[in-house]
Amino acid sequence: MEIEKSNRGRKIVVAVDESEESMHALSWCLDNIVVVSEQTSDCFTTLVLLYVKPPPPPFSPFDVADYLLGNDIVGSMEEYSRKLVESVMSRAQAICMKYSNNINIKVEKRVGSGDAKQVICGTVEKLGADMLVMGSHGYGFLKRALLGSVSYDCAKRVKCPVVVVKHPENT
Repeated sequence: MEIEKSNRGRKIVVAVDESEESMHALSWCLDNIVVVSEQTSDCFTTLVLLYVKPPPPPFSPFDVADYLLGNDIVGSMEEYSRKLVESVMSRAQAICMKYSNNINIKVEKRVGSGDAKQVICGTVEKLGADMLVMGSHGYGFLKRALLGSVSYDCAKRVKCPVVVVKHPENT
């Protein structure tokens, strides 16, 4: 089994979003996992940048606002979502490009839609990822209790190692 993995290289999924915490996690991954492994082994690394956009809010055909402004609102929301995805992915790509001279990695971009926990875990499983790297927003007990923790849920559900990177300001 190990021979098969070394032939295909390693696949690391990095969950990215519009937060500084996720971009810090990507930089940390490149510094501490990818660069180090490139120097110590001949294993090729594929870095999968995964962005999960929230599902669109449900609109009812009987909704008055939808009836009056439906096309404009839905179109604007889709355009905003598309621009947000482009912005996040371009920031992540720029971080990866800083390392392109030092290491030889393949970068794939994936965009999912839905509940972040389910999409991230499903993508990791589907790709057969060797590692998942995520940033931590550093929420306290109350916010975490109300909002939930994507990283905690993913750490419980996926079969590969999960690295949760704290932003230096949150330590």
